[in-house]
Amino acid sequence: MTRTRYRTRGIIAALATGAMVATLAGVTAGSAAAAPQAASAAQETAVNGYRNVGYFAQWGVYGRGYKLSQLERSGGAGDLTHINYAFGNIHYQSLECFIANKAQGTGPNGSDGAGDAWADFGMGYSAADSVSGAADAWDQPLAGSFNQLKQLKAKHPGLKALISLGGWTWSKNFSAAAKTDASRKKLVSSCINLYIKGNLPVIDGRGGTGAAAGVFDGIDIDWEWPGSLNGLEGNIVDQANDKNNFRLLLKEFRTQLDALGAQTGKHYLLSAFLPANPADISAGGWNNPELFDYLDYGNIQGYDLHGAWDPSRTGHQANLYDDPANTLPADKRFSVDKAVKAYLGTGIDPAQLGIGLAAYGRGWTGVSSSAPWSSASGPAPGTYEAGIDDYYKLKSVGTEYYSAAVGAAWRYDGTRWWSYDNAQTAAQKAQYVIDKRLGGTMWWSLDGDRNNELVSAAAAKLRSGVPGDGTDPTDPTDPTDPTDPTDPTDPTDPGECTAPAWSASAVYTGGAKVSYNGSEYSAKWWTQGETPGSAQVWALVGACDGDGTDPGGPGTGGDAWSATKVYVAGDLVTYQGSSYKAKWWTQGDTPGASEWGPWAKQ
Repeated sequence: MTRTRYRTRGIIAALATGAMVATLAGVTAGSAAAAPQAASAAQETAVNGYRNVGYFAQWGVYGRGYKLSQLERSGGAGDLTHINYAFGNIHYQSLECFIANKAQGTGPNGSDGAGDAWADFGMGYSAADSVSGAADAWDQPLAGSFNQLKQLKAKHPGLKALISLGGWTWSKNFSAAAKTDASRKKLVSSCINLYIKGNLPVIDGRGGTGAAAGVFDGIDIDWEWPGSLNGLEGNIVDQANDKNNFRLLLKEFRTQLDALGAQTGKHYLLSAFLPANPADISAGGWNNPELFDYLDYGNIQGYDLHGAWDPSRTGHQANLYDDPANTLPADKRFSVDKAVKAYLGTGIDPAQLGIGLAAYGRGWTGVSSSAPWSSASGPAPGTYEAGIDDYYKLKSVGTEYYSAAVGAAWRYDGTRWWSYDNAQTAAQKAQYVIDKRLGGTMWWSLDGDRNNELVSAAAAKLRSGVPGDGTDPTDPTDPTDPTDPTDPTDPTDPGECTAPAWSASAVYTGGAKVSYNGSEYSAKWWTQGETPGSAQVWALVGACDGDGTDPGGPGTGGDAWSATKVYVAGDLVTYQGSSYKAKWWTQGDTPGASEWGPWAKQ
């Protein structure tokens, strides 16, 4: 199915102007395969055991003027379980994840080399625009939306953030990167290094090794579409081999994420954006149950089912069920329910499937009837693109109509006809999730629902129903969490230090002083959860008076452990009166904090 779509967009104007536009095509599906260490299907329980996922668009901070502080102020952050940051790109030469400041369309072919490091981690935020309420410092390594995500997660400890790779505009090089075992390993390693380990390039004074550590809890795969020609023109497509290479790529992601998790004691999430078009599902093998041994979950595209790429006929773009009045050819009659059945019919666990909802509408003009599937003269005018506009701008246009039988809403003002999701369809689709025992809901994109009307409607319905099957595999209240202030292994006893002991849960602003491991530190800018001595935000003031806080103690072997030192397998250290041996490479991991961590007590 080929068409223009809204949910995956790329930068097509100069970064200096911040002008952003987006085009998208095709209905989607996604999935995952069997892995060496099977992915956990357990999910966060913040919304009654269901996921409520929202995509945050990288370019939304420009013309749309939407920042994560607005998500916090609207209450939307409290109704979400996951935020997918859209998008990360794959470099056309190295076939690796990368970040750069290069406008869309300036490379050899559209997306080649394009990136927006300024939006990601370069842009400084004022106190008024910041989630924390504190302004960014000029010399802090991490600013931009990545730092705002970090602040948002600090306020909502159960909230997870994933980097979404690809999307409509940046899926061009997936096929080439997935082609061989070596190229798959190289791509996955680069993505983990950049986004999970947070080793950013240094651009205009921002970034550096570990600068974005802790921002992202996983990776979301938005390859549109393996094996299918329904993606953006110019995409690399290998119709014979993409399906299997996609399976192997997901396996490689799961393998490397689990390997890192074995070192850190964390479970890193792997999700995917799943097509609804049966042709795309088949071409990429998206509903292969094996794939879901790698994926924690996937979200089925529940929108862009029809649009003004067919300029002469209105119709539903996000209908839950088939509409008997649909006049499109049989192979173009899509619905959310039909797509869900295509996945469940192969034996995939319902809890691993979410359904996508739209925080925007698709519209036509020159329409003489309020009835769906009426004739039109072309796309309705839109703020950024003809035939499309945000929910918050459409919610009061003309008269609203709703069909419970079809699970669809639309608006008509006498000439313009808009198909969109409203509070009624959001609640109905959330009830569908409950009834089908699915995993939750997903939204493209949060800037279209800036007053949190739709996201909250779905969350309210999910909270009111039978609890979902989700449990959080990375529960921050885990008793072995080294940052838990009640943990007996917490190494923050200030001893004879005069400054208050550092707390992982406290918020500090520039100039605040703390004591940690026998030394005193001063904060350079806003911070929460970043350990003194292992994060650039803390400046060492000096050692505290006395020796009561010596972290080494009377250990039985090795030097005193240092949070900034790199250790390799076999290294011995002493910490709080005990001796530990490193099981693998480690830096900043506190000895004794976790039985699954890199240190073995001697």
